[in-house]
Amino acid sequence: MAPKIAFQGELGAYSHEACAAARPDYEPLPCATFEDVIEAVRQGKADLAMLPVENTTYGRVADMHRLLPDSGLHIIDEAFVRVRIALLANKGVTLDQIKTVRAHLVLIPQCRGFLSKHKIRGEAAADNAGAAAELAASGATDTGALASPLAAKTYGLDVLADGIEDHDTNTTRFLVMSRDEDLTRRGDNHMLTSFIFRVRNIPAALYKAMGGFATNGVNMVKLESYMVDGEFTATQFYADITGHPDDPDVQRAMEELAYFTSELKILGTYPAAFARS
Repeated sequence: MAPKIAFQGELGAYSHEACAAARPDYEPLPCATFEDVIEAVRQGKADLAMLPVENTTYGRVADMHRLLPDSGLHIIDEAFVRVRIALLANKGVTLDQIKTVRAHLVLIPQCRGFLSKHKIRGEAAADNAGAAAELAASGATDTGALASPLAAKTYGLDVLADGIEDHDTNTTRFLVMSRDEDLTRRGDNHMLTSFIFRVRNIPAALYKAMGGFATNGVNMVKLESYMVDGEFTATQFYADITGHPDDPDVQRAMEELAYFTSELKILGTYPAAFARS
C-alpha cells in the first residue's frame, strides 16, 4: 500500500499539485481544513502533510503560523508551486461559448485581462478544484472554471486556455511535515532551519536577539511577527535561517537567541528547494 500525503482542498487543487510534484509516489489524501490535514497525520491516517505557508501575491497563509507550533509535526521538506491558471470547460465546449467562470475569489482578479478580453464574467466559488468538480457534474456549456491543469485531468475537463494569469510570478511555498523529526543532512542544496520564538520583556530584546545571527554570519531568510492569544502584547516570531543546528555558527547564534527569549522551538531542519537557487 502506498504511503499517503494529506492536503487541504479537493483533488486537483494546487496543494494536490504540490503533493504530486514533491511526493509522486504518495497517495494524495484530500482534507476539508488545515486542522484536518494535521490531525490526519497525527492519527496515522496519512504519513505526511502538505501545507501552504506563503504566496508571492497574497503573503502568508492565514492561521498557518498559529497552527504549526502546536501541531506536533516537524518540517522535513519544502516545495514551491507556480500557480498556473487554466480555463476549464466540459468536453466539446469552445471558448466563445463561455459566458461565466467560477473560481475562488482570489483567483479571478489574477485573470482580469483575459476575462475582460473575452467578455467572461467571474463568479466566486468556495475553491478552485471544487468549482471544476461541480462543472464536470453539471454538464454546463456556457460556464467554465479557473483551476489547475491537474484539475482538468482529474475531472475529465478540457483546457481551453492555459497560463491566463496576468502575471507569471505567482508562486506558493509549501512545507512538507511529518510526525517524525529528521535532522539528517540531505539533498543537493543547503539546509534550512525554521523556528518560532518570543522575546523577553526587556529593552531592545529583539535587536539583541538578532545580533547573534549577524555576528556569526548566519543568513536569516525570513522573519515574521504575529499576535498570539488575541493580545497585542504577546508577539511571536517565525524565522527561517540558512544552516543546520549542528553547525558551529548556528549553535552560537541560537545560544545567544535563547538568552533573550522566553520561548524557542525549532519546527524543522530540511533541504532548501532548488526554486531558491
